[in-house]
Amino acid sequence: MYEVEVKVEADHERVRERLGQLDAEHVGSVEQVDTYYDAPHRNFAETDEALRIRRETNRDSGETTTKVTYKGPLVEAESKTRQEFETAVDDDDAMSGVLDGLGFDPAAVVEKDREFYTVDRYTITLDAVSDLGAFVEVEREVEESAVDEAREGAFEVLRDLGLDPDDQIRTSYLGLLLENTHE
Repeated sequence: MYEVEVKVEADHERVRERLGQLDAEHVGSVEQVDTYYDAPHRNFAETDEALRIRRETNRDSGETTTKVTYKGPLVEAESKTRQEFETAVDDDDAMSGVLDGLGFDPAAVVEKDREFYTVDRYTITLDAVSDLGAFVEVEREVEESAVDEAREGAFEVLRDLGLDPDDQIRTSYLGLLLENTHE
């Protein structure tokens, strides 16, 4: 599967108002703590890949889950589309130990509060990212043959929210955080 994603900086109050006008469904709120890893055999910053362990706490239930995710390099210039593989992990400390044992070093931690909404077949996420600010992501998972159509649909959802697809940020939160720490 491919994750087609577009992201822009945005005022969340204004976007929530538009989501209400669009009859978007609020589907949850979470806190996420993402630990990203560097590989011992290649430079993920150069290859535009990512490996992370995500610890997620549901704001409503208090339930915590953990997933490990590999994100492949971007596959197009118009959006943040990439191949993604993700699976649940029962023991995040054990998973960290596996990665450490294989030579993967923790690179950075990204913390964010997220609100999820759905419109049509798209997920709209309002992200408050520690040390970065407020963002809106519009995304959808599709087969490779549907990437172009999904990207154009995501751009249309942004426009419906009063946001400009030309303001898209293709850099990951990790990349933005690392840019800020090197300034």
